Amino acid sequence: MTELDLNFVRSQFPAFESPVLSGHAFFENAGGSYPCRQVVDRLHRFYLDRKVQPYGPYPGAQAGGAEMDEARTRLAALMGVAGPQVSFGPSTSANTYVLAQAVRQWLRGAKAAIVVTNQDHEANSGVWRRLADEGIEVREWQIDPQTGLLDPAGLQALLADGKVKLVCFPHCSNVVAAINDVASLSALARAHGARVVVDGVSYAPHGLPDFPALGCDVYLFSAYKTYGPHQGIMVIAEDFGAELPAQGHYFNAGSLYKRFTPAGPDHAQIAACAGMADYIDALHDHHFGAEADAAQRNRRVHDLMRGHEVAVVGPLLDYLAARNDLRLIGPRQAEDRAPTLAVALDRAAEPVSEALGRDGIACWAGDFYAVRPLTAMGVDLQKGVLRMSLVHYTSAQDVGRLIAALDRVL
Repeated sequence: MTELDLNFVRSQFPAFESPVLSGHAFFENAGGSYPCRQVVDRLHRFYLDRKVQPYGPYPGAQAGGAEMDEARTRLAALMGVAGPQVSFGPSTSANTYVLAQAVRQWLRGAKAAIVVTNQDHEANSGVWRRLADEGIEVREWQIDPQTGLLDPAGLQALLADGKVKLVCFPHCSNVVAAINDVASLSALARAHGARVVVDGVSYAPHGLPDFPALGCDVYLFSAYKTYGPHQGIMVIAEDFGAELPAQGHYFNAGSLYKRFTPAGPDHAQIAACAGMADYIDALHDHHFGAEADAAQRNRRVHDLMRGHEVAVVGPLLDYLAARNDLRLIGPRQAEDRAPTLAVALDRAAEPVSEALGRDGIACWAGDFYAVRPLTAMGVDLQKGVLRMSLVHYTSAQDVGRLIAALDRVL
């Protein structure tokens, strides 16, 4: 199996050369990753040479519009979808809110039910729960309070009467981090006549989705957590996108990527998202050579990232599991989870994160908008959890620094 060339990877991220950032081992990736050089360069160039209304009949406008189109086209190809299936917005929370308004109209008066979980970040929970105000029944698929896991049998029971029209769940939680089997859960929901919305914010940093293989109807994630600018990205099945009421300007209803964009997105950041595709291509070509289509490139890079992450996070999982003064949230095996590790301590977590910051470790503490899963698992929200999150540019040396710092601080 091909191993990740970490020196090459880190050469693609200006943060590792920054006098401000490079002194700390960075474990706050779940809050936002470092941007790759290709994104930074494209954003800088857009503001220098293209920061005009795009698509106009003059060079800067034409170049800006072309780069915006390039971002959509290339990211779509990596994820195995057509360009119009990819929508940009100011954040995933905003994109999910707009999508929920479309579902509100779609299900109004239908005597329908939707399923949400208590494993989610609030962005993929609260907006759906508020549909109860329209008379839509909201059913909660609950996690096991000890493990934080979702049992597929629980979803099966909620779907049994055929009333459920929409199922919303995370690819993985931002605190539990267990990787849900999106493909099998989507198949289960679709077999009962329900559409599927997946929050991929906490998984996409570890590899962009292969949308057709997942089988869901909507997949949402955040560019700023996947080495890009601060944008939300939504991938939607063409038939479901056409079925939902448009939320944008009425004269744009015929364009799938504009149907769920009620406000003008940030042109420069959309264009800069093409740098995410540049980076995936650079990783692929460095490790595998240039011969592959976009979807195959994405799958190979996903596996490359995950292989490195699983290997590097293992010693940290073993260290945390051996301590008796903390509770590790979620699975104990690296293969079963994203490398986002939340721990409930025997003390308030935020002062610990501050002490780690003084000791050269960048991480944070709190509830991370995951109030529902933490509450369900009996975590004291006043103490919060300490969260340490890795991605593929995290080194074994970084993990060693973190373990040594935890020994000193705890």
